[in-house]
Amino acid sequence: MGRRRLLKQDEREQLFGIPTDEESLIRYYTLSPADRLETEIRRRSHNQLGFAVQLCIMRYPGRILGEDEPPAAMIAYVAEQLSVGSEEFTAYAQRVQTRSEHSRHLANYVGLHIATREDRRAALIAAIDAASVSDKGLPIAIAIVNEFRRHNVLLPSEQSISKIGLAGRAIARRRAEAALLSEFARDQLEQFDSLLKVDPVIRQTRFNWLRSAPDAPGADNLVSLMERLTFVRCLAIDPRLQGRIHSERWTQLLREGDVTPAWLAADFHAGRRRATIVAQIIKLGQKLTDDAVTMFAKLIGRLFSQASNKQKQRHADARKETARALRLFRDTLRALVVANDTGKDAIETLDREIGWNKLLQAKPVIEAMVKEANSDILVLAAERYGNVRKYAVLFLQTFVFRSSRRHDPLLAAISVLRSLNDDGKRLLPIESRLGVSGQEDHIYKRLRAVGPNVRCRSRMPVPAANVSDLTSSRSRLL
Repeated sequence: MGRRRLLKQDEREQLFGIPTDEESLIRYYTLSPADRLETEIRRRSHNQLGFAVQLCIMRYPGRILGEDEPPAAMIAYVAEQLSVGSEEFTAYAQRVQTRSEHSRHLANYVGLHIATREDRRAALIAAIDAASVSDKGLPIAIAIVNEFRRHNVLLPSEQSISKIGLAGRAIARRRAEAALLSEFARDQLEQFDSLLKVDPVIRQTRFNWLRSAPDAPGADNLVSLMERLTFVRCLAIDPRLQGRIHSERWTQLLREGDVTPAWLAADFHAGRRRATIVAQIIKLGQKLTDDAVTMFAKLIGRLFSQASNKQKQRHADARKETARALRLFRDTLRALVVANDTGKDAIETLDREIGWNKLLQAKPVIEAMVKEANSDILVLAAERYGNVRKYAVLFLQTFVFRSSRRHDPLLAAISVLRSLNDDGKRLLPIESRLGVSGQEDHIYKRLRAVGPNVRCRSRMPVPAANVSDLTSSRSRLL
């Protein structure tokens, strides 16, 4: 395995490279009169050029001249200011001793010194602070370089800065992991580890089971979502732990967890593994909640859409009977008009023109049509109660509902439904009326009409202390 690096090649060039564009050359490598005077003290032209080049590089990027440096464009720019040929630098580059003597003198001249233990410790602290926000190498390295410059320190080698950055990033990670895990007991931490082990009941890891929640709207899928959400809640992980670390660090932790399979997460060291699990569980709890509420809304919307379609279909199926009833009504009106115009008895006229028995036979059909025409879509939706029952009771038990309205009748209705389920009752009590307004009274009457179909069972509480015993069987949650 290759040595881990903090920076990419282009990032190293950006941070430690010597610029060659005209603007940067003018900005960083223009010699002052004092610099020229200090340079002209050197006797030979190649020493003057080499001295000036080292002076420029020591100021920016703030390090000692390396091998095969600097680029020709930078040499030419400095040589032009000294009125010497740029080819003179070749002779200077061959004198290692002269370069070392000039480096020591220039360090004193520009007020820089070699990094001490205290300087490196300060750079490490800066790296930790930068790494607490992001794992990216460039911001960490920039923080280290800026800290060295703030203390007037010659930049050490790229390898040294990389080591400081990697160490700072590792410490920042450990601190973030500790912040997430500090309040959990030993048995809870071991419980997190068990999520990465294959559960013989479901034949997969609980970690993978939580991630593979269904998303297609359906009664069974909604129950499955709420099973997973109940399992997550039994782990007793406070979502507010997310606020203990920086948001960027949290995002990085989630990003790593999203692409890490269970078998690979099991190979992490304990702190990283458990912190990844905690972050994923918090995220999954939020996602499962959103998905369950969204799916419930879709199912209820589908329920009323199907009821509306059913109502329309019934009206379409009754068109023949409606037309027959309308024709009978038309003939009846004609007979009554004739009886009124001629002064004859209306009943005798109806019996002669239409037939009294025919009218009596049409009565139950017309009454059924009138009743069907006045049918409420809520009553039609209640005909699919059996399917709604699969998830509605569990949904009301799983979530806590609040309202911005004081004494919201909808919350009162939810409370009534919960108590009916807990007590095993089948009829809505008279004293549970939602309000006094006409609309609420109408809703109450419709609920009473559906009430005889209500069948409730008391829920079985899920013990939070024994999460490993939970299975995916829906019978344990219903």
